[in-house]
Amino acid sequence: MSRITAWAVEGIGEIRPGDQLGDIVADACSGAPNGPLEDGDVLVVTQKVVSKAEGRLVPVDASDPLSHKVLVEDEAVRIVRRRGDLIITETKHGFICANSGVDLSNVERGYAALLPLDSDRSARRIRDIVRARLGVNVGVIVSDTFGRPWRKGLTDVAIGVAGIAGVVDLRGTPDSLGRIMQVTEVAVADEIASAAELVMGKSAGIPVAVVRGVDPEWLRESDINEIVRPPQEDLFR
Repeated sequence: MSRITAWAVEGIGEIRPGDQLGDIVADACSGAPNGPLEDGDVLVVTQKVVSKAEGRLVPVDASDPLSHKVLVEDEAVRIVRRRGDLIITETKHGFICANSGVDLSNVERGYAALLPLDSDRSARRIRDIVRARLGVNVGVIVSDTFGRPWRKGLTDVAIGVAGIAGVVDLRGTPDSLGRIMQVTEVAVADEIASAAELVMGKSAGIPVAVVRGVDPEWLRESDINEIVRPPQEDLFR
């Protein structure tokens, strides 16, 4: 029986603009209790610390709870829906999400965090540093919290990947009864990000997790465009 395990990486500390996140993760995972890492492990790193390290913090009026809304429109290429204070946008990355991913949670009062400019590049940088420092080949996922159409509640999803598949395409393969699957594509990077969130939590201040035991066939080069549905295939845009 296959088994996947996940654990939170402790001791990361507060991340500040200019910090080299790959070095910080490598230091934290070089030994117990977080490591040592093994080939095939997947590191899940939250968007918030990536944005902090890359200086994607913008001052806002701390006394005005809506002062960040101008940033929402600046970060959007299109407003998809607007209802009261809630704005659903399409970002420059192609994501459909609330408020263009602009976030005030887990950020110093008076600042808002913007999404990284290129989360795939951010993930690759962390992977390359970990490989150079620790001698292991890992996958890296940059994760963020998104809502979902049709269902209540939030879950973590991948917004950047390196060395791990975004989607595994099972079309043309048989199911357990021998029928050939026609439409099944599994968003494994989103599933791994969501599993990692269970051990990181939303308010524990833990921004990195390790997921071990994923299918070795998922460990390949990819990019986030595997997951983002193009507009011509999207029935809701």
